[in-house]
Amino acid sequence: MDKMKNLFTTGEAAQICNISQQTIIRCFDSGRLDGFRIPGSRFRRIPREKLIKFMKDNGIPLDNFNTEKNGKIKVLIVDDDVEIVELMVDVLSRDGRFDLQTAGSGYEAGLKTEQFRPDVIILDYMLPDVNGNIVCATIKSNPAFESIRIIIVSGVANPEEVQDLLDAGATEFIKKPFNIADLVGRILQVVDTEFVAVAR
Repeated sequence: MDKMKNLFTTGEAAQICNISQQTIIRCFDSGRLDGFRIPGSRFRRIPREKLIKFMKDNGIPLDNFNTEKNGKIKVLIVDDDVEIVELMVDVLSRDGRFDLQTAGSGYEAGLKTEQFRPDVIILDYMLPDVNGNIVCATIKSNPAFESIRIIIVSGVANPEEVQDLLDAGATEFIKKPFNIADLVGRILQVVDTEFVAVAR
């Protein structure tokens, strides 16, 4: 099977170009990046050759075409509870739409974020070395990670702490214990809807 993708969503194009999705959308809508809309929807698609031309015209290295996505949503699970991690990995891997990695501390989460470049981070609020709001703020302070969605999970955070987490850059908060099917739904909600449509 040919693994070379010929069409990209704006989210995928942004990751390959290492610029924000909003910038890709602006370039698309202004005509600087050629592509098309799927009839009857707002979804944009960018052909491979048009994306390559855009990158060459703007001096963007083509290196990332060698590491482009495999069509799955990249999820980093950050939790020091081994049983919860195993449960999430089991369910999400059987779903088939997710590419998974795990981390057990805030420090490891930082390293994995650099290496893995996830679409979504499922982040436990109480980690052994640092609280979730510090991890959120650290990730969101890096412009290269601005498109990453962070879902906080916790059984202890009070409403004020939840608001602090959202202010620090978290996208969603889920209270433990949670239904794993609900978690899958939340992941699909927070990522780019165009990418979810392709992943399915």
